Amino acid sequence: MEKFILSIDQGTTSTRSIIFDDNFEIVSSDQLEFKQYFPKDGCVEHDPQEIFNSVLQTTQNAIKKAKVNSSQILGIGITNQRETVVIWDKQTGKPIYKAIVWQDRRTVNYCKDLTRKGFAKKIQKITGLVIDAYFSATKIKWILDNIESSKKLLKEDRLLFGTIDTWLLWKLTEGRSFFTEATNASRTMLYDIKKNCWSKELLKIFNIPYKILPDVKDSADDFGYTTLFGDKIKIGGMAGDQQAATIGQACFKPGSIKSTYGTGCFMIMNIGQKLKISKNNLLTTIAYKINNKTTYALEGSIFIAGAAVQWLRDSLKVIKTAQETEIFYSKSDQSQKIYFVPAFVGLGAPYWDGEARGAIFGMTRNTGIAEFVKAAIDSVAYQTKDLVIAMQKDSGVPIKQLKVDGGMVANEDFLQFLSNILILNCDRPKVTETTALGAAYLAGLSSGFIKNTEEISKKWQSDKIFKPKLHKKEVKYLYEGWLKAVKKTTTKKNRK
Repeated sequence: MEKFILSIDQGTTSTRSIIFDDNFEIVSSDQLEFKQYFPKDGCVEHDPQEIFNSVLQTTQNAIKKAKVNSSQILGIGITNQRETVVIWDKQTGKPIYKAIVWQDRRTVNYCKDLTRKGFAKKIQKITGLVIDAYFSATKIKWILDNIESSKKLLKEDRLLFGTIDTWLLWKLTEGRSFFTEATNASRTMLYDIKKNCWSKELLKIFNIPYKILPDVKDSADDFGYTTLFGDKIKIGGMAGDQQAATIGQACFKPGSIKSTYGTGCFMIMNIGQKLKISKNNLLTTIAYKINNKTTYALEGSIFIAGAAVQWLRDSLKVIKTAQETEIFYSKSDQSQKIYFVPAFVGLGAPYWDGEARGAIFGMTRNTGIAEFVKAAIDSVAYQTKDLVIAMQKDSGVPIKQLKVDGGMVANEDFLQFLSNILILNCDRPKVTETTALGAAYLAGLSSGFIKNTEEISKKWQSDKIFKPKLHKKEVKYLYEGWLKAVKKTTTKKNRK
């Protein structure tokens, strides 16, 4: 009987469930967007129950489309938006507050206080992270400090915390499994990435009780089982979305690098099993943990990538679908040097300016929708160059090629400009759903479907390589314009 792997890819704006066959080719998929809540400036929330319902619906639809039954599904891999926080009552199974999303900036002032008190070096040494509202710790603290019911439920030992992977696992196993895994734990700003355990020192600083935290497993492990889709199906793999994409892109050798263009953009470079703290405002994080061996990575995080396209569609309403950006881009006036800095929720690496806000520069009377769209798309490439420069400084290794994936890589104009501005080859894989694929590989490793990471590397195939076509002088001119725009956008104290 033919066997399959189910991958659940729970993203920031949508949930996707994909059925892979034994060659890890896509058999069927289903996707569903869910509501974004913006209660105040800089605040972003999700409804955790709506997220779980989207997982149930897309999974059921994917299974139905594939015409398979649950007994044929060998394992489930889960990958998820990282840093997003859910705290729930284990007795009722209901969250005590909406999920606070990784993009949320409500704890910026608290982060400033932590920095003023001199905790920056300590936190970076333990977690590999910079102090920022992006990470889970300050979001957990905000819920515990601001939601009245939390105090009573804590006393009664009823509260549980999880990032989205843990919340979905707990719901899928009907409360039997309360786990996370190393890559997601490493994004909480509470996890000691060298010792591979929750840091009691940091828990004390944030005043977060250890008892609400899940146990931490390897990325490929036994996470329990679900019976919600029929027969028992083992859940064998979990990883944060960017680390899952790193696995899906087969970045197993030190120095290999990928960049994923989804709601945000995240660049990860494998640096091997030796921990190295960034000196150029990047993050050091866990790339994956397999067979009890931890592999580390440098990461650059851009908060707004595909989200800029969503903004053009949903807020400005200048496009109806993301695909229209390709038409507008090709029609745009290339002579107009317009720079759009999409700092809707601040700027991530290497600036880490939570107070910066979006701006556009260089508009003239001739500037229209096409030029505006092009500036939004190009902003993602410029931000990527910021990361590449920082990563080369940190690693000391010249980057020769960038593997790319995510929704935006369907736009070939974007990839050509990206290659131009980076002066690098950009390699798009045949399977661009690398996040879901990485989760499927982890489930495959756990179930014995795949023997090792070498087998994954052999499966990786290139679809198209984009090579730089601009002269270096033109690249220098364009990038200098970007840096000037960013300087005008950042808050004074963060300007270089």
